[in-house]
Order: sequence, then C-alpha cells, then structure tokens
Amino acid sequence: MAQRPTDRWREQAAEPRSAEGTGFAELYPEPFVSATEQVLKSFESEVRALGSPSDDDVFAAVQRVVEGLNDVDESHDDCDYTTIEREDLCEFIDTVLTEAGIDLDGLAARRGLGRHEITDEWRDW
Repeated sequence: MAQRPTDRWREQAAEPRSAEGTGFAELYPEPFVSATEQVLKSFESEVRALGSPSDDDVFAAVQRVVEGLNDVDESHDDCDYTTIEREDLCEFIDTVLTEAGIDLDGLAARRGLGRHEITDEWRDW
C-alpha cells in the first residue's frame, strides 16, 4: 500500500530544528498536513472504488486530487508545497494508480502525455 507523504512529513516535523532555527513543523504545520492527508485519503478511496475504469474515470480522479491539493495549497497562505513535497505528492498519485492496476504509461500515451505529466493540466502547486 502506498505510503502517504503526510506520514513522512509528520516524522520530519518531529525532528530537531535546523541550524537556521526552522523546523519542518514550522514550514508544514499540522492543519496543512491534515488537510493534505484528507485529500489523499479521498483519492485512495475513489481509486479503490473504480473497478475497471475508463481513461476518463482515471483522469477525473486525478483532476479531483490535484484540484483538492490546489485548494489546500491556496488556503494555507503560510505554506507551499516545495519541490520535494510536490515530487512526493506526484509519486503518491502514481503509486496509488499503479497499485490499482492502471497502466499509467498506456493511459498517458493515449492522451499524448508522458507518464509524469498526468497531473500537469490542473496542478498549480
């Protein structure tokens, strides 16, 4: 089962502050992490319920998770998904879909995309 990035973020938040005095918990406070986690949990549940989805079904689920993450990112002015966290989120989306038996290479190719471009149309983070 895919590990949610929020699990790792909470582990990092428990680590001591950096030499600059900034800790992960200050960069990613619990309300931001919790809101992100709820979006990811909804995505997992939706993908599990898809059964034998069409490409449109899969892209609709991807769109919902990406737009949900956009909302979280926009509603927490003091936080932003940085490069590493963006990569974590995209990897999670990829893993959840792959574990559900979705051929991401084929899915992306049928839309003229590379595998790692499936979130790009909606992603603001």
